[in-house]
Formats: sequence, structure tokens, C-alpha cells
Amino acid sequence: MLSFLLPALLLAAPTPQPDWRTPFEKGTGNTTATYAECLAYYRQLDAAYPEITMRAAGPTDCGEPLHEVVVSLDGDAEPASVRGKNRRVVFIQNGIHPGEPEGIDACMALVRDYVQKKELRRQLANVTLVVIPVYNVDGMLVRNSTTRANQNGPAEYGFRGNARNLDLNRDYLKQDSRNARSFAQLFRRWQPDVFVDTHTSDGADYQYTMTLIATQKDKLHPALSEYMRHSLLPALYGGMAKRKTVMTPYVDFEGRTPDARGLVGFLETPRYATGYTTLFNTIGFITETHMLKAYAPRVKAQYDFLDLMVRTVHAQADALGRAHAAADEQLLTQTTFPLAWQLDTTAADVVSFRGYEGTLRPSAVSGQPRLFYDRTRPYTRPINYYNTFRPAVSVEKPRAYVIPQAWEAVADRLRLSGVQLEPLLRDTVLTAETYYIADYKTGSRPYEGHYVHTAVELRTERQPRAFRAGDLVATLNQPAARYLVEALEPQATDSFFAWGFFDSILQQKEYFSDYVFEDVAAELLRKDPALRARLERLKAQNAVFAQSGAAQLDWVYRQSAYYEKSHLRYPIARLVP
Repeated sequence: MLSFLLPALLLAAPTPQPDWRTPFEKGTGNTTATYAECLAYYRQLDAAYPEITMRAAGPTDCGEPLHEVVVSLDGDAEPASVRGKNRRVVFIQNGIHPGEPEGIDACMALVRDYVQKKELRRQLANVTLVVIPVYNVDGMLVRNSTTRANQNGPAEYGFRGNARNLDLNRDYLKQDSRNARSFAQLFRRWQPDVFVDTHTSDGADYQYTMTLIATQKDKLHPALSEYMRHSLLPALYGGMAKRKTVMTPYVDFEGRTPDARGLVGFLETPRYATGYTTLFNTIGFITETHMLKAYAPRVKAQYDFLDLMVRTVHAQADALGRAHAAADEQLLTQTTFPLAWQLDTTAADVVSFRGYEGTLRPSAVSGQPRLFYDRTRPYTRPINYYNTFRPAVSVEKPRAYVIPQAWEAVADRLRLSGVQLEPLLRDTVLTAETYYIADYKTGSRPYEGHYVHTAVELRTERQPRAFRAGDLVATLNQPAARYLVEALEPQATDSFFAWGFFDSILQQKEYFSDYVFEDVAAELLRKDPALRARLERLKAQNAVFAQSGAAQLDWVYRQSAYYEKSHLRYPIARLVP
């Protein structure tokens, strides 16, 4: 009889429940998921829950695909369809610096909880969550325990540089990496309302576990800035305080310690994640957990912030949607665009800062005075927070830009960022504003693979320009208008010119032999008395010039028809009303 009952009892045994603990939760509190463990966990979630979609989202430099994870209550993972349902989109990116992995571990738990817990599922009634599990796949595969010398755990982690040794958080506009090009396409498909990029800070010692970079308020479109400052940020700071994780603005400062001269707002230009996303009217945040706190509290702080972000967007969905729509609508009629910014040191808010006293003590290495933060002497005191920036350089937007098809690398990046380009159908001559590069400075050492140009000065001429069929026109009545201006105006901080995409125009291709051109120049001066008079005035005004025959000959050459018109001429033309 027993032999007949045993199979029945075995069949009736309950099915073991899946272990939904993340690799971090299974560990010691000082371990982070490997790349393989991270993807395997999301695949397990994707297979178990129709609300979760995981898919490849383009290549990276190491050959592995970038992935996106979409969490949507009805399983809708198509960006256009989600936007059509008037849902707010929260886009979270992790692992841009894989040595700062708290967001990677926090998001795995967050995605799980948002499908398993009824209270959290309700937050997704009007919100779709999009997660990049690991952005710098390349760096996460280079696992080590030494490259983050200033950091308190985890035991092992990834590397900051990608497969080309690029810092991907400097690559958003120039897009040298496949990672950045894949991100641009994914980001423009989703057009999120809020973007969060998770990090770990370096720098001073202080009491906070979490610090925050919000999109710089003066760079953000006014409609969104108003909403962010008066609704979103108060909810985030207040909510984190209720969870016993008090936040402060990112601890960037100019003195020896944060309390010496106060905090300075971080001006994220388009090379950075949130500087790029701001160009498309997305409110951006960079979470910076403190490197010296233990790893487990840092993961919890990231989880709490991301959870609070989804909850707040759910509660404020209508207000956020109105602000975003207003910004998009007003962008189309905006006429003046700032290209560079300057900190206003006369404008300061006051924040209550929780720090540690900074003192000097002799170095055990050099014997010289070294900075020491004394954790036995915590303080809370008001300090200044300088976060007002004024436009230093602005430009009136043109009706359109014309991009010669020869500049393919620029055109390709414009398309990846959602710019609509229309080809000219036939050869034509257009009267357009043309820039000449009058002066610029170039860094003496490479930065992220480029010698970056700064302090650009321009001379503008309105002139007829010949363009060919297939050259590209980008009108400014499109959602990518601000991106176009900051990418194509040479004086913009992170323009394509600044990153060296047009360096070939800076080199002369033809010149003269002085012994031959001497006679040509003399004849030019004889035939043109006005030219001769200009030369004599310059000699009278500049003694060095007056003593240099070579300089005078070069000057005459540059005024003549022999001087190549393309030298220093910025190739992209501005069509103005």
C-alpha cells in the first residue's frame, strides 16, 4: 500500500518558490552583482512577469549589447504607445562608472518590488519605468578591488573607463563610443520626463550618505525649472528626510573644506548625462552616494531615492506633464539661446550643512601639513550655496542650419539625437550667415580623446554660398532645436567645433613662396592705393609688424584673391530671416 501512496505524495509536494533575492541581498552587504548575475536576474524577472520587458538596445564598444528594462503595468513597452496613454516616463541609468555600482544593485531590487508589491504597483498606474541595468558594460567586465582608492567597498567592482578608455560621462554630445550612440537613440525614442543617473561621489568627508545634482535651474527651461524647484525637489528632499536619509546638494566647493566658502552648483554641460538630456526638456538628476559610507547604506539610499522618485512622479504626474508640454511648446518659439554660462557670486542661498571639522595635521608620508576631517567633531551650520548662473554668451537662433554632406560624422550624430535633416534636391546658391574662426585656444593635453577648443571668437559675414544636392538642412522648428544650437554654434561649450570635429578647416592648404609673391604683392599695392594706405596705417600702429617683412607680406596675401576662402571658414551656414 505504501508503494502506491509514495508517488501520489511526491506529486502533491508544493513547488519550491523562486528565490527573488538579488545577488547583493544574498551577499555580505559588501558585494555587488557581476555583469552576468545582473543580466541573469533581469531575465528571470522578464520570464516571470509580463509587466517587465528586457531587450537589447544597441551595441557597446566591448561588443556586448546595451540593455533596457521596461516596467509597465499593462506590459506596454513601446515608447510611442506609452506616451499616447499620457503616462510619465522615468528613465534610470546605472553603471556609467561601474566602480560606483550602488544603483545597479538598488535597481534590481526596485524593479522586483514594483511588480511584487501591491502598494508599489499602484505607483505605475500613470508611470512607466525604464532602466538601463548597466550602461558601461565594458567597464563592468573589468572587475577589480583597487581602482577606487578613495572608496569604502564593495569588495570588488568595475572600472571607470570603457573599452576605449573613455569616461562615458563626458561622451554624450561628441558620441565617440557606441555606448553613447546607442543611448542617444534609446533616449530619444522614450523622450522621458525625468532622467536619473546613479553615481558615487569623491571629495570631502561629511555626514550625508546621499548628495544630489539636480539639473542646474537656470539651464533648465523656465517652465520645468519652476516645477522642479517648487514641487519636485521639495518632495524629494522632504521624502528622503522622512526615511532618515537627509540629503544635501552635491558637495562641490572651492575652499579647503565645504564650509570655507560654501557649496557651488554643478553646471552640467552637454558632455554630461544630465547636460545632454536637459537639451530635450528632460529634468535630470545625478545621485551621488558618499564614497566613505559603508556599501549597504549606500545601496539603501539609492533604492530609497529611486523609489521616492517614482512615487513623486506618480503623485505629481499632471503637474509634471503640464510643465513638460509647456516647455516643448515654448521651445519652438524661443529665439535666443545661451551658449556659455558664468557663476553669479553675488547670489547665494543658505543651506544647513552637516559636516566634519577640517583640520591640518602632519603627513606620515611627507611630513607636510595634510587635510584631516575629524569625525569626532561633527557640526551642523548654515553655509552659502551658489547656484545661480548667468548667460555669458548667447546667440539668436537661425531659421535653419545647412550642413554640407562632407561632414558625415556630424550629420550621423545629429540623426542619432533625433534631428530631422532634409537633403537639398539640387545644387543651389544660398545667401547665408557664415562664421570665420577669428581666434581660439586649445588644450595642451588630450581630454577624452580630443584637444578641446575654448575661448572661441568669431567673425560673421553674410555671403552667397554654393551648396550641392544632398547637403542637409536642419530647420529650428523641431523638438531638437536647443540641441542643434548647442551642437552647431562654435562658441557653445560642448559644440562639435569645441570637440575638434571641424579641425581640418583650421589648417591652410595653399601658401606662397615669398620670393615669388614679393613682386605680386608690390603690384597689388600699386594698383590699390587704399590697400597700400591700410598697410601703412598698420605699420604706424604696430612697431613689431613694421619691422617684419614676412608679416607684411602675409597680410597682403590674406587681403588678396590668392588667399583660400575656406581657411578658417566654419562650414555650417546659418539661414536667417
